[in-house]
Amino acid sequence: MKIAILTSGGDSSGMNVAIKRFVEYSYEKNFTPYFIYDGLEGLIDRKIKKANYKDVRGIICRGGTIIRSSRSKRWFDKEYRKKAYENLKKQSIDALIILGGDGSFRALNVFYKEFKIPFIGIPATIDNDIALNEYSIGVDTALNVIRSAIDDIRDTASSFSRAFVIETMGRECGYLALISAISNGAEMCLIPEMSYNLDRLKEKYLKEIKNGRNYFLAIVAEGVKKTEFIKEWFEREIGFESRITILGHIQRGGAPTTIERLRAVEFMSLALDNIENNPNKIVTFCDDKFVLRDLEEIINSKYSLPKKALEIAKPLMGLDG
Repeated sequence: MKIAILTSGGDSSGMNVAIKRFVEYSYEKNFTPYFIYDGLEGLIDRKIKKANYKDVRGIICRGGTIIRSSRSKRWFDKEYRKKAYENLKKQSIDALIILGGDGSFRALNVFYKEFKIPFIGIPATIDNDIALNEYSIGVDTALNVIRSAIDDIRDTASSFSRAFVIETMGRECGYLALISAISNGAEMCLIPEMSYNLDRLKEKYLKEIKNGRNYFLAIVAEGVKKTEFIKEWFEREIGFESRITILGHIQRGGAPTTIERLRAVEFMSLALDNIENNPNKIVTFCDDKFVLRDLEEIINSKYSLPKKALEIAKPLMGLDG
């Protein structure tokens, strides 16, 4: 059986771990592994190559993806999807494994309906916004990159009695900001999914200042689009000199954490164990175990942030807990 792997959409640390496991475990199972370079664009352009052990030598500690990724506008045109299918047939590829997020899975869904190429999907996105799934490859490393940055910023914030507004990635999903705010002891958390009450926060902060608080850390998801406003608000309403730190793409990189490496191996192992006899599934992680789900179930379900985390974070938004 010939199986090809591609990574699609935004890169995330841990993808290389999964790619290494893909090659090594494929040979254990007497499959023939292939790489598709440059994501869906590479599938259209037939950038398909048989993979071997040398290709994955030393990659387990590297962030990103050695087979690269892309966001393909051409994929929306059926003519190019047909070309991608023909490229797979020319290489005698029997099935696909795709690492990506919600957009990648939706693209795969269209492709499967048209050409019936068996597949397994693995969630890989630092936004961690796949429905019915609690863990995606890349999220633990991203959270640790953010943690390290916040720890360093706290040193300066406390030394100069300043407010720091730290912007995390998350155009539509506030997972990184939410978890980072809770786990790093921030005083404010703003995310796209929730409202906030600055009047209540002002009242709270002024009381805390009287009781000895002398710096603030505000974690704001980029999708809120209020980073500059919050910086000015701290200066105008709270009376604290403020600074902005936009973490940007450092959140995508870095050596995968131990948890990341373990989960990536487990995701890929389950995918390859099922690709032959139980394909057309997404491997998810829920309630501390791995679960195979139908793609339609995933894309027809609505993603939601962890309820317990939202309850804990409400006071950081000026809301009733």
